[in-house]
Amino acid sequence: MNRFSHPSRARERFLEAILQSAIEYAIIAVDLEGLVTTWNEGARRIFGWEDPEIIGRPVAVIFTENDREAGAPQREMTAALTNGHGDDERWHVRKDGSLFWASGQMMALRSDDGELEGFLKILRDRTEQRENEERQRVLMHELSHRIKNTLAVVQAIISQSFRSASRMVEAEQSISARINAYANAHDILLQKNWLSATMETIVEATATNLGLEPDRIEASGPDVHLNPQAALSFSLVLHELVTNATKYGALSVDTGSVRIEWSVLRNAGDDRFHLLWQERGGPVVERPKKKGFGSRLVRASLAAFGDVSLDYAPTGIAIRFDASLQKLQAKGCSGSQP
Repeated sequence: MNRFSHPSRARERFLEAILQSAIEYAIIAVDLEGLVTTWNEGARRIFGWEDPEIIGRPVAVIFTENDREAGAPQREMTAALTNGHGDDERWHVRKDGSLFWASGQMMALRSDDGELEGFLKILRDRTEQRENEERQRVLMHELSHRIKNTLAVVQAIISQSFRSASRMVEAEQSISARINAYANAHDILLQKNWLSATMETIVEATATNLGLEPDRIEASGPDVHLNPQAALSFSLVLHELVTNATKYGALSVDTGSVRIEWSVLRNAGDDRFHLLWQERGGPVVERPKKKGFGSRLVRASLAAFGDVSLDYAPTGIAIRFDASLQKLQAKGCSGSQP
């Protein structure tokens, strides 16, 4: 017998080798009753069933219960007959019951004379790609949200700075300083992957950015992490308070100082965060006749998270803030704009 005696067998071995070598693809053949007749190595790796466990069983077992009840296997077969292929973009079930996202097609299998013999289903595990795409969508949505928030804050800063300033130069300086403080707060958050920033870090950054000597601000308190919106709000508020104290308050004279003290009061189900800003040793304080941008920013930014009170005592301005710690740390919590 020469080597050309059985070309059909050689072709079958060739096709079988291709079928079993496609380990990244599940290749499944089913008969007209929807029973599995062929199950390649890729299908075994992806789904977990061995040949003896799956051959002869309904191909519907790889579909979720909801898709089976909705007739998804039958719709794929119908599409394969009418359109040439039935697209498969859905969750599928492994032997252990776990789900994965698959992408593939179902096609009709016909004999040489065109008679329908069954169907061929080819799919690939695309779970990782789907998860990456979903993460990308979430990140883009979050980025869009942050950009809109940032632009709203910058717009408010510019608008209110021009409204409060008596001269163009003064407005330009205020806008530049406030936006710089806001940008520095973003840098702090980026160092922590935009998850949180500590109260201590925000206070230290404010003092450093405004060039204050270490002994001018006395800061103390426990390690408290704030969510991004709370951190940005506190950064703007502290910048405004320090700037005002440097121009008109306790930090405008060599003998003055500021004490910033925060604490956490543990309550069942509602821990409370307290903060005190106290100026000492500065000029005699007089209650302003009208609210400036600074006082409006302090109230609006902090009031979004808790209760704030301003005391214009002659010996120095005192600001007290009380809020739910959970609200200051909650993911996705956003405060109002200045």
